[in-house]
Amino acid sequence: MDDRKNEQEPRKVVLGVIGADVHAVGNRILEYSFRNAGFEVENLGVMVSQEEFIAAAIETAADAILVSSLYGHGEIDCRGLRGRCVEAGIGRILLYVGGNLVVGKTPFAEVERRFREMGFDRVYPPGTLPETGIADLRCDLGGPGGAA
Repeated sequence: MDDRKNEQEPRKVVLGVIGADVHAVGNRILEYSFRNAGFEVENLGVMVSQEEFIAAAIETAADAILVSSLYGHGEIDCRGLRGRCVEAGIGRILLYVGGNLVVGKTPFAEVERRFREMGFDRVYPPGTLPETGIADLRCDLGGPGGAA
């Protein structure tokens, strides 16, 4: 069975701010940037649980889940997300995460290693421009237009 999407169909992403984090500005910037880049965006807003991300990804047939966290507890909030995706039948969905993901001064290489071990495909430090994530997502989805 060919599970590739029609090249004319916009690619879909679910994004939000995980856990008890209420930082909304970056979330809105990501929504605007990904929409302008041609993606269909389901923005869940702030204080989003893992279950809400997964339910929205299933409902929209999303290609990726984009998680942000700025209050430093992303490592705790994101733990187990890949496993829950597998349990829900979307284990191969792309998982991206970015922001201030841990408390304290931890070298980003260590933060990235931890999140990759948790099953995230891409991990971004604070201050990463949306264009970086957009380019990576297009690449991960199979090329410049994001067609797999």
